[in-house]
Amino acid sequence: MKWIDEFRNPHLAQALLTQIRERAGQPIRLMEFCGGHTHAILRFGIRTLLPSALEMASGPGCPVCVTSSTDLDRAIAMARIPGAILTTFGDMVRVPGNHGSLQSARAEGADVRIVYSPRDAVRLAQKTPDRPVIFLGVGFETTAPGVAASILEAHEQHLDNYFVYSLHKLTPPAMRAILDAGEVKLSGILGPGHVTTVIGTEPWKSLSAQYHIPIAVAGFEPLDILRAVSMLVDQIHQNQVRVDNAYSRSVHAEGNTTARTIMNRVFEVCDAEWRGMGMIPQSGMIPRNEYAAFDASKAFETTVKPVSEPSGCRCGEVLRGILLPTQCPLFRRTCDPDNPVGPCMVSAEGACAAYYQFGDQPRED
Repeated sequence: MKWIDEFRNPHLAQALLTQIRERAGQPIRLMEFCGGHTHAILRFGIRTLLPSALEMASGPGCPVCVTSSTDLDRAIAMARIPGAILTTFGDMVRVPGNHGSLQSARAEGADVRIVYSPRDAVRLAQKTPDRPVIFLGVGFETTAPGVAASILEAHEQHLDNYFVYSLHKLTPPAMRAILDAGEVKLSGILGPGHVTTVIGTEPWKSLSAQYHIPIAVAGFEPLDILRAVSMLVDQIHQNQVRVDNAYSRSVHAEGNTTARTIMNRVFEVCDAEWRGMGMIPQSGMIPRNEYAAFDASKAFETTVKPVSEPSGCRCGEVLRGILLPTQCPLFRRTCDPDNPVGPCMVSAEGACAAYYQFGDQPRED
């Protein structure tokens, strides 16, 4: 199929693999930040083709997975407010919190609805003016502009029953937190393609320079990923540090200025809690004072008690790249897609879900 097959060309893939093998003589550990990359790497068997000296570690690039249990518990509490309608993307419904899930809340009578766009939630607010409609805003810089646009639309239409519970997060601060922690030694970073389409390459350039680490932004087809890996291996082999772009058909240096303008108009940066990583300064987004009337966290008071993560769950270490999902004692035993203990097994971008679906694939020399 045109536009797909050309990025899955086996001859071009073999040429890239040859280049990687010729230069990857020393041990190399790369982190793919994005959960979409983890799924693509396993789905297309890329790990089986890479040389054994080159290790790929999954990162925290799954917005559902990094949503803290406390924040999820607040969302569940909002769903249980009498008369409220809580809207969300489908991934969030089954994620277990400390006191159930949105799915269990719905089974108990809460009005929880899956939407495909924040505009669907705005339309729902228009149709039900006597009920508060809360949109659970989960995502990185990729989804935040669309949620910001929904707030602008509600503002223009003078809707007083539309609210957003913003759990949006910024990706570069999370990568900085991982590098600062020093728990995992990285040789290079596979930069997130969709996020960088919005924010551009400049934020990664400053990170690359500060930590002296090679970065290559990648798309999600096999050749995209292999080309980015090849770029990283070349930088390491040549002892160079820069940001390469292996996804130039979508990513540009300046990013999507329209999307960023809308996002920055509505949201301001705040500290945010990440599952497995704790509070990361200046890594979240909440509505500015001008749009505070649409901020669900201010409109609805909820009290939740912070508690520990489920016993044995190692999602936090998986998200930080310390463990492979298969090294978690619950993986495939008490934790599977039908009975997930942690969010990494629920989300379509979760590393545990990827390893469960595609298996822990053997490596080749």
